[in-house]
Amino acid sequence: MATPQRDELPVAGLTTGQLARLLGVSPTTLRSWDRRYGFGPASRADGRHRRWSPDDVAMALEMCRLTASGTPPAEAARTARLRARGSAGPDGPDEWPPVPSDRAEGTAPRAGSGLPLGRVRSECRGLARAAVRLDAEEVRELLRRAVAHHGPAVAWEEVMSPALQAVGRKWQSSGERGEQGEQYVEVEHLLSWHISAALRHYYLDAARPRRAATGAPVLLSCLPGEQHTLPLDVLTAVLGDEGLAVLMLGGSVPADALITAVRRVASLAVVLWAQTGDTADLALARRVAGARWGVRGARTQTPVLLCGPGWHQVTDAAEPPGLTYVTSLHDAVRTLTGLRRERTSR
Repeated sequence: MATPQRDELPVAGLTTGQLARLLGVSPTTLRSWDRRYGFGPASRADGRHRRWSPDDVAMALEMCRLTASGTPPAEAARTARLRARGSAGPDGPDEWPPVPSDRAEGTAPRAGSGLPLGRVRSECRGLARAAVRLDAEEVRELLRRAVAHHGPAVAWEEVMSPALQAVGRKWQSSGERGEQGEQYVEVEHLLSWHISAALRHYYLDAARPRRAATGAPVLLSCLPGEQHTLPLDVLTAVLGDEGLAVLMLGGSVPADALITAVRRVASLAVVLWAQTGDTADLALARRVAGARWGVRGARTQTPVLLCGPGWHQVTDAAEPPGLTYVTSLHDAVRTLTGLRRERTSR
């Protein structure tokens, strides 16, 4: 959401409806802030209609920024008023008041976003608020800070994934109640796209320069018809932190192209993602595990990791040779780092 400059705002002020559209919140939210925290315009036009002055608008914008970062509304309102009056925060004139941690403030079941989040980190609540407002700039910044501060694994498990799951639950429950569940589809798409972008950016511009990846790469691929690449983006970022090189093929890779890539690349392992049973092709996975690479007379095979809930829907009496079922992100990382240790110790 682009923040307007003070001199770009009408001198006469904005109505509550105009300010609500500017901020991406509902007029009811603004009236609630006024009623609960005394956070409203002081002037009236013609003695009747309340108008938000440029100072009022700046204060409301700061309120949105703080609540999006996870600050409780009451604390955000107090801080926004102090900043509007030019008062210094508790950390000095050049510091923002710190956002309370989950341990200090507790974890609330409501996010102020209408999403059923449960007990989550404050960053997750802020991310949910920004996503529901379709505030792409705030979503991007919150994700960047979460990954930089917590690392990709914790950021995914405790900030990103809970927000995505809450959007999915809201979408589903809205449809079941006959409401317009479609209004949360765009929220899910916005959030998914920015999460993927944040994780890829972390791998390309942060993890790799900090800790150079060496050795054989891990080849990541979705099976034919499978478009859910986000879990592989998560794994890519985490493996980058572990110093493993990654070769990402992306979504819906044709079977022949996948086999060709396995034969061309002396990879440490191949990770195959399947979100549903429809894309969990066990026969293709066996072909990948049987593909050999290397010079004639010394060809070898690559271990294959089967990741994703789709594989659980494929019934098989025993784990086929060369295939390893992986149940979680940590399981995948532990298996892959173990394979690297085995290879380097030979």
